[in-house]
Amino acid sequence: QVQLVESGGGLVQAVGSLRLSCAASGLTSRSYAMGWFRQHPGKEREFVARISGSGGSSSYAGTVKGRFTISRDNAKNTVYLQMNSLKPEDTAVYYCAVQREGRPKYDYWGQGTQVTVSS
Repeated sequence: QVQLVESGGGLVQAVGSLRLSCAASGLTSRSYAMGWFRQHPGKEREFVARISGSGGSSSYAGTVKGRFTISRDNAKNTVYLQMNSLKPEDTAVYYCAVQREGRPKYDYWGQGTQVTVSS
């Protein structure tokens, strides 16, 4: 059974930093991309960042580019999201997700972790 467990969320003041972690278990292969998404209250979930299976390539939403950094440690089956220069509009529930090789969409999701940025 595949499980994704996020951690590291919390309350932080604007311009502060947080690092989110997502530990994956139950995956039989390491050929999977991982992504971070977020959902603001009353809005649809939106893409934040993605990293390839090898960690060699990544992409970001325009709203976080230059402030957030995605990375992964394949030895620990863990993906990270370093969030710097946080803004109140970054307040959301953050989710990690796995897209297995050859799959058209992300097919496993974590339960989410709340990030609240105060002004």
